[in-house]
Amino acid sequence: MHYRTLGNSDLKVSRICLGSMTFGNQNSESEAHQQLDYALSQGVNFLDLAEIYPVPTSADTQGRTEEFVGHWMKQRNNRHQMVIATKVSGPAEMVKYLRPDICFDRHNIRTAVEASLQRLQTDYIDLYQLHWPDRKTNFFGQLGYQHDASKDGTPILETLQVLKELVDEGKIRHIGLSNESPWGVMTFLKYAEMYQLPRVISVQNPYSLLNRSDEIGLTEVLQRERLDLLAYSPLGFGVLSGKYLNDQRPPGARLTLFPSYARYITPNGIRATQAYVDLAREYALDPAQMALAYVNSRAFVGATIIGATTLFQLQVNIASEDLMLCDEVLLAIEAIHENNPNPSP
Repeated sequence: MHYRTLGNSDLKVSRICLGSMTFGNQNSESEAHQQLDYALSQGVNFLDLAEIYPVPTSADTQGRTEEFVGHWMKQRNNRHQMVIATKVSGPAEMVKYLRPDICFDRHNIRTAVEASLQRLQTDYIDLYQLHWPDRKTNFFGQLGYQHDASKDGTPILETLQVLKELVDEGKIRHIGLSNESPWGVMTFLKYAEMYQLPRVISVQNPYSLLNRSDEIGLTEVLQRERLDLLAYSPLGFGVLSGKYLNDQRPPGARLTLFPSYARYITPNGIRATQAYVDLAREYALDPAQMALAYVNSRAFVGATIIGATTLFQLQVNIASEDLMLCDEVLLAIEAIHENNPNPSP
């Protein structure tokens, strides 16, 4: 397993990060612990969570993921080995059950941090991320930004000041953003420099062969400002494995259980996926491993966040870290991308 220091921090993380949003819904606690044990045995020391996990989020299951990981760390006595990232939710209809008037103000962030610490059975969080912006902007595949100053949410400066309090108290070590735009990242960095506030070290955004839209603007910011991308959905909800081609819906698969998650199975997404799967098979590669290896190979990616519902899927995904794509495959990937640019933004 290869490791990388995130941004300008002291966090040394595995190139593969274990995502956890299935823990507590598709995966039982014993299954979650089995995945965690295997991942750690393979050198994975980086775990990604969120206060709303598992997904789909609901008042009945919210927080189970952090509880499962907290129980595991307590039983294994291995908190010191792990780099724990979790997230506070921004405002959205789907999380209105969490707190009244949810936003990134002092009350909401402090309440969320304390609850996550309790569930995780720890006294600090290594990387605390804002799950999506407080303001009205494009994320989760939205396009066509229209500015509305009345929906700017909590001032970014105020949010950073709250996060500084928590850093000073030792409850969080570093901060990150998620589902964020280049403007948002630069604004957080600007206020951090102006007012000696915590500096963002990472941005967790979707990035895959089906969605390379961050290359248009964000990756320049990342490289110039010494930040790292934490790439989520590197398989496009599993679509790039090829298992959903030809209208297949395997029993128990994510898109079989939750058909509304159709972001990556648009006609354009399916057409591009077929091309990538055909390419993988031409070179005797596993399609999922090829897709993950591509993400792993990008210089601006600090870690690739994988997820699995079975131990076999986890084994295949972690093994992608050892796969180096040859120049011929990389050139063929670029040719497919030129013909199918960002089919699932």
